[in-house]
Amino acid sequence: MAKVAIIGCGAMGSVYAALMASSGHEVHAVTLWPDHAEAMAKHGLRVEGASGDRTVRLHAATTTDGIGPCELVIIATKAFDVEAAARASLPLLAEHTVVQTIQNGLGSAERVAPIVGPDRLAVGVVGGFGASLRAPGHVHHNGMEMVRFGAFAGLPRAALEASAAVWESAGFKVALFDDLDRMVWEKLIMNVTFSGTCCLTGMTIGEVMANDDAWRVARGCAEEAVAVAKAAGIRLQVGEPIEHIRRLGGKIGNARPSMLLDHLARRRSEIDVINGAIPREGAKVGVATPVNQTVVALVKAREAGFAG
Repeated sequence: MAKVAIIGCGAMGSVYAALMASSGHEVHAVTLWPDHAEAMAKHGLRVEGASGDRTVRLHAATTTDGIGPCELVIIATKAFDVEAAARASLPLLAEHTVVQTIQNGLGSAERVAPIVGPDRLAVGVVGGFGASLRAPGHVHHNGMEMVRFGAFAGLPRAALEASAAVWESAGFKVALFDDLDRMVWEKLIMNVTFSGTCCLTGMTIGEVMANDDAWRVARGCAEEAVAVAKAAGIRLQVGEPIEHIRRLGGKIGNARPSMLLDHLARRRSEIDVINGAIPREGAKVGVATPVNQTVVALVKAREAGFAG
């Protein structure tokens, strides 16, 4: 069994933590939400949904103080918090510690690598979970479709496989990739389709797909992302992309993307690294992205009214 620290135990991180702890790993859950940390420490962490319903004991805190060296460190924060999380992880790193960074959108690994070292870093993408925090110490998820990892630069294959084995032992189905661009963009096109659209409409993924007007916007976001990927030479291997997106979306139709959950809580979202990444990358390859540009502008206009 491995000693694992998960930095950023929000909804998704809590699903990882609970299932890993349930399978016998020593799990340290780190979250900036004091009420969530307190509930986990006192009463355990309950996870229910696609994986069943269980409450597990684990270590929980709001800082990494006192945890000590770990075999695996998972950075599961929002994209705008990755650098702070990477710095907080430094006391947890031993010679052979693997760091996995798992965020939506583009660019997080490039910011983490200089802090923890590129030769210990794995890039991860997950999808199809539809996770949400029901209450402090209680998380729900609608599915567990996709867990993928690839070495960022220099991480030995044996270390990558050992880190993936921790996930597999906890019931996750893991695939390892050599082509990081393909891996990241196959997830990104899904995020781009639903994140901004659900956020602006307040709809679930299934409701967006069932509503002609909402789906027109969502599909436009997706088609622009696919066009940018093609122009950039990224080889998506998902069959017909829109059919692929609808198939995955249909598996978690009741899910509300994290961007919508952030806005319901009046928190800053990850729009800049999801839908916002498409105009930036599109400009590099000469692809116009008006739908994503409009969605980004509307989301950011709403966020301008949030306190703090």
